[in-house]
Amino acid sequence: QLQLVESGGGLVQAGGSLRLSCAASGRSLYSYAVGWFRQGPGMEREFVAAISWTGRSTGYADSVKGRFTISRNNANTMVYLQMNFLKPEDTAVYYCAADYRRLGYVTSESEYEVWGPGNQVTVSA
Repeated sequence: QLQLVESGGGLVQAGGSLRLSCAASGRSLYSYAVGWFRQGPGMEREFVAAISWTGRSTGYADSVKGRFTISRNNANTMVYLQMNFLKPEDTAVYYCAADYRRLGYVTSESEYEVWGPGNQVTVSA
């Protein structure tokens, strides 16, 4: 059974960078699209980025486009979210999630079957 766990979060100053990792265990991410979502204080969880299982297709929320980059390793065991030029409004708990599909990716969290426990990212002004 697929399980996910996020790591790499922490406290960073505005303008800084962090790289989040999503590690799969139990089975590989073969045929799984992976998305990153976040939930800020007092806010609903929102889509951040997603990548198809082949890595050929990626998508981003407008709020992070040009600053964040999603990628995955060839072994299909890890997915990364490189976050640059961080802003205080990026402060949130970040979740990775997996969706079994053969093509593309989706942005709706209801489509994702497996979720990690979340990892806190705090950006100070």
